[in-house]
Amino acid sequence: MLHLLSFSLRHRYSLSVRLLVLLLLISTTAAACRPEDTLEEQKEEPRERNQHTEPDTLLARRQPAGPAATIDFLGNPFLSDYRQSKKLDAYFARINTDFTLDADPVENMHRPAVTDTIYTIRFGESVIELYAPSQTGDLLLQVADIRNGGIALRNNMKVGMGQPELMTKLKNFDVRILQTNSEIVATTVEGAPISLRFFLKNGKVNRIRYEGYVD
Repeated sequence: MLHLLSFSLRHRYSLSVRLLVLLLLISTTAAACRPEDTLEEQKEEPRERNQHTEPDTLLARRQPAGPAATIDFLGNPFLSDYRQSKKLDAYFARINTDFTLDADPVENMHRPAVTDTIYTIRFGESVIELYAPSQTGDLLLQVADIRNGGIALRNNMKVGMGQPELMTKLKNFDVRILQTNSEIVATTVEGAPISLRFFLKNGKVNRIRYEGYVD
């Protein structure tokens, strides 16, 4: 009887020890898992926020601001910025005297059914003529006849300046220069038949005439 009681107590004690060990293992495992879960949750939150902010940053990188397109000197001796050359206001801003503006419809040379516009700016005896194709939004300089100092070309070339100064300024551009006693002509080295004529009187410019090429 005593032997059986001793066996029963040992058996119960063994079960209690096993149960205690099992509970300790479960508690330790749970405690070890919780920080990792919390850490993972903390990591996930910033990742979700980054996913919301990344597209805006990438969008800004895909759309860099590029430099403005420029026009060569004989393409437009008044304006060098292509975007500005498409605005009448850019020409108005360069004229330092009173002027008038006329707008006349004209048939497109390639498509008779399309109507374009010719803008004519007049100030004194001077005139600037611009061709505006309706389908492109361009404003193309085709003729300019400058007889007074109401407007200056690029690099401040204008009526009234001396011949030596004019020659110095023209050499800053990629043009072919032809010179006589009565005029100086700047033309393209090759390509479209464009000319810029400076008429001389007593060694000074008294008239500037530009003839562009519009196709």
